Amino acid sequence: MGREIATSEYTRSQRTRYRRELRRNLDIFETFLDTAEFVDEGTVGVELEMNLACTDDMSPALMVDDVLADLDDEQYVHEIGRFNLEVNLPVTHPTGSGLRELEDQLAALLERADDTAQEHGARVIPIGHLPTIGEELFSDSQWRSPGARYEALENSVMQARGEEVHLRIDGEGKGLDATFDSIGPESACTSLQLHLQVPPEQFAAGWNAAQAMAGPQIALAANSPYLMGKRLWHETRVPTFQQALDSRPPEYATQGVRPRVWFGERWITSMFDLFEENVRLFPALIPESRTMAEEPLLTEGASPRLHELMLHNGTVWRWNRPIYDPGTDMPHLRLENRLLPAGPTPIDMTANAAFFYGLVHSLVYERRPLWSRMSFEQADESFQQCARWGLEARVRWPRVGRVRVADLLMEQLIPQAMEGLQDLGADTEVVERYGEVLQGRARTGRNGARWQIDTVTSLELRGADRTEALAEMTRLYRAGVDSGAPVHEWPVPARQRAARA
Repeated sequence: MGREIATSEYTRSQRTRYRRELRRNLDIFETFLDTAEFVDEGTVGVELEMNLACTDDMSPALMVDDVLADLDDEQYVHEIGRFNLEVNLPVTHPTGSGLRELEDQLAALLERADDTAQEHGARVIPIGHLPTIGEELFSDSQWRSPGARYEALENSVMQARGEEVHLRIDGEGKGLDATFDSIGPESACTSLQLHLQVPPEQFAAGWNAAQAMAGPQIALAANSPYLMGKRLWHETRVPTFQQALDSRPPEYATQGVRPRVWFGERWITSMFDLFEENVRLFPALIPESRTMAEEPLLTEGASPRLHELMLHNGTVWRWNRPIYDPGTDMPHLRLENRLLPAGPTPIDMTANAAFFYGLVHSLVYERRPLWSRMSFEQADESFQQCARWGLEARVRWPRVGRVRVADLLMEQLIPQAMEGLQDLGADTEVVERYGEVLQGRARTGRNGARWQIDTVTSLELRGADRTEALAEMTRLYRAGVDSGAPVHEWPVPARQRAARA
C-alpha cells in the first residue's frame, strides 16, 4: 500500500478484470519462484512510523504536509494520518557494526525530523499509540493524509463492512467501546517494521520462526498501553489495527471469515502458501490493474512485476508479511516483520531489531525446529497473551511448560538471539551492547508500556486527572527520547509531591 494509485473508485468490470489478472499473477509467481534466481545477500532494512504532537498540549498535530515540505527528503514520506510521519532507512547488513550504524542513522533521522517539527510548534513522538489521541480526532476526514490510495482504502473497507467501525478492547473499567465512521483509528497505530532478505528455500523456515517467536518479541517491545484516554493492552496496537481495518460485517466474523489483519492459521512449507492464501481468502480492496497504473509487465532484468499480486498483498496485513520485490536486474524476497511498535529510543529500537534478526537466524538453523514442537494455535495464543500483558504475560513454551515470558526471555531467548547475531557476524561489542539493553528490560520488567503505565499512575496519584497525566507523560516520554537512554533506565515521577520544607 506504499504506492500512490490513480483513483479511489472502481467499477464492477474493473474488479472482475482485476480478479482475473490476480489469479494469472499467482500462476506466474508459482512458476517463477521455482525457476528464477534471486538475490541472497541477507540484507536488513527498517521503516519507522512516528507521530507529530503539538508542543503546548501534546495533542495530535495535523501538519505532516508542512513538515515534509521543509524536510524535502525522499526518505521521509506520508503515512495515512496527517499527524503521522514515516522514515525509510537505507538497507544494511547485520554483520560487523551494521546494527550500531543503524542505531546512529535512526538517531540522526529522528533528530532531523524533530528539529523540523519544532519549527512548526510540534514534536516527533516515536511511540506505538500517541497517548493524547481522543475520539474527537476522527469526527471528520481532516485526520487523513491526502492521496487517492488512502481514500480508496477507506472507501473499500467501509463499503465492504457496510457499517461503522466498532472498537471493543478490554482494559481498565469497561475498556474501550467506541464507534467511528472511518478507519481513522488505524492511523493511531505507528510501528517499527523490520525487513529481512531471505532466499526462497529458507523463506518458510524464516516465516515460521518469526511466527513462533512473535509472542515474546512483542512482550519485550510493548509500547502502546493507552488509547483514547483508556489503559488497555500493553500493546493495544494489535486489537486496534485488527478492528480498524476489519472489512467483515459482524455476521461474517461469526461465520469464521478471516480478518484482513491476522496472525495466520498454519505453518507453511513455501512462500507461495501465503500468496495463495491471500488470493483465495481475501477479495480485492484496491483493484487497480497494471494498465491503469501504467506499469510495464517486466523489469529491465526481465523479472515479472506482478502488479496486481503485489498490490493485493499490501492489503492483507499479516504480522509477518511476505514481500516479493522484482528489483531492477534481479528479484529478491523479504520477510517483513510488522508487529513491533515504534520507539522508545534509537537504542531500544535497534535492540529490538537485534533480537529479531538474531533469534530468527538461530531458530532457522536449529536441528529440531521450534515450530515442530509448538502448535500454530499455541503460537497465536502466545502472541495474544503477550500483546495483552507484555512482560507480565505467562506463555506455554516447548520443554519449559507455562512460564513467565520475562523469565523465558532472560534465561533462553535473549541469549539465543545474541548467539544468532554473533553467528551472523556481528561485532562482539555490538552483541554485548544490545544484549545488555534487552536483558535490562526483561530483568526490570520495564518496557515502554510499563514505563507509561507507571508514570501515568504516579502523576494521577499526585493529583492530575487522566487528560493532564497523559499529556505530561508524553512530555516526559519525549524527554526520555532526548536523553538517548534505554527505556528501562528512565526515571518515573515520585508518587506524591515532596513535602515543603
